[in-house]
Amino acid sequence: MSADTDRRYLTAALVLIVGFLVIEVVIGIIAGSLALISDAGHMLTDAGAILLALVAMRLAAREARGAFTYGLQRAEVVSAQVNGFTLLLLAAYFTYEGVHRLVNPVAVEGGWVIVTALAGIAVNVAATWLLAKADRRSLNVEGAFQHLLNDLYAFIGTALSGVVVWLTGWNRADAVATLVVAALMARAGWGLVREAGRIFMEAAPRGMRPDEIGAQAAALDEVVEVHDLHLWEVSSGRPALSAHILVAPDADCHAVREAAEELVRAEFGILHSTLQVDHAPAGVATGSLAHCGEPHGPAHRR
Repeated sequence: MSADTDRRYLTAALVLIVGFLVIEVVIGIIAGSLALISDAGHMLTDAGAILLALVAMRLAAREARGAFTYGLQRAEVVSAQVNGFTLLLLAAYFTYEGVHRLVNPVAVEGGWVIVTALAGIAVNVAATWLLAKADRRSLNVEGAFQHLLNDLYAFIGTALSGVVVWLTGWNRADAVATLVVAALMARAGWGLVREAGRIFMEAAPRGMRPDEIGAQAAALDEVVEVHDLHLWEVSSGRPALSAHILVAPDADCHAVREAAEELVRAEFGILHSTLQVDHAPAGVATGSLAHCGEPHGPAHRR
């Protein structure tokens, strides 16, 4: 799926969200519903998340130049982390407000809440569907998607609270719905912050084991040892690998490098690899001392 297609989906979702949140704020004030206003606040962050995602996509598409040898691909990860922290801050604020309203409930117009929440569900289903069609392997797109998905859950909870208030007059249902929304925000926000943090700390991509890759590379014909193996993500879904490979004294270094590149590409989906291949000294079973007195990380040998 192309970046242009993703941008079209995100732009369409942005138009839907902005149009509805203005209506929701007005009705939330009229109805005196904190749940509606919290939903509107969340929708505002949805709009900001999508806008930030669009900007990050354009930055990430720029060619590498100057000091930015990878370009600005991690702009997408920054966007995802900002979205995650925003969700956490909103969760803290609405938890505080929800608890306050549990202690000191206010009158809520249940009918207004139900109608607006049902409309919000329809809008969020449409917007979430649009983002679900985009490439969610991008942590940037996933961040915007999580904002919308949590807002959809929030509207469902708000609609249920409106029904309770309308049928029973129990105004604290509005506060309960707010606390449920806050919990969902916190869960999604922490997930985004954690995943973006893994990329910034250059951890291996989830599902990829450096030891397994090193062992398979060391099992290739003519390979004596693989060390200094590093595996990280430039941006979400863009793994990169570097390694130092020592081969038998009479081996073809170029053929071994091509075989190793094909291995990591075909077996692990790593398209960007930088491999240094050298000959091990004759008669030395372990060649790590020949080129690296203190190799970083474990050495993988036959």
